[in-house]
Amino acid sequence: MGEWFFLEKRRRLYPLASSHVGQRSATWSVNAGALCPQVARSLMGLGDVISQQLVERRGLQEHQTGRTLTMVSLGCGFVGPVVGGWYKVLDRLIPGTTKVDALKKMLLDQGGFAPCFLGCFLPLVGTLNGLSAQDNWAKLRRDYPDALITNYYLWPAVQLANFYLVPLHYRLAVVQCVAVIWNSYLSWKAHRL
Repeated sequence: MGEWFFLEKRRRLYPLASSHVGQRSATWSVNAGALCPQVARSLMGLGDVISQQLVERRGLQEHQTGRTLTMVSLGCGFVGPVVGGWYKVLDRLIPGTTKVDALKKMLLDQGGFAPCFLGCFLPLVGTLNGLSAQDNWAKLRRDYPDALITNYYLWPAVQLANFYLVPLHYRLAVVQCVAVIWNSYLSWKAHRL
């Protein structure tokens, strides 16, 4: 197979050269967004495994597989679609890739989206873990402020770089790679009783 180059404007891969004689040129669509739910699912699960094994030191015998599967499900059904959709909306609200645009996106992301996202994520995990509405509310009141403050230690710098340097269709994947550490924290925080 020949070498390929990526043309950002059209989001397509084009062949530079072919090692196969007589092979005609083909244009292949690149849809990195289609991989993002799988990336989110896998990395949410990895974050939970890290949380259980390295942070909580449960060991393999005490590992809660159901909890890991819950986090995998959340990655696929909630985190991937919601965050990916948010990046598309944010790019429409604030088009552009200048430093000022990136700063505006980061401020809107961290001032508006992050508090709402955490406010949905923590009770969703509680609900999936069978907490009553009253227990879920008490847990949210206890854990939300600390989770939001911890969010602000990590995500503003990551998002500023992400919005300035990374094309829209790769942002969720980049964030999810950084989020392995964050997912470990969220899993620990969300499952702490």
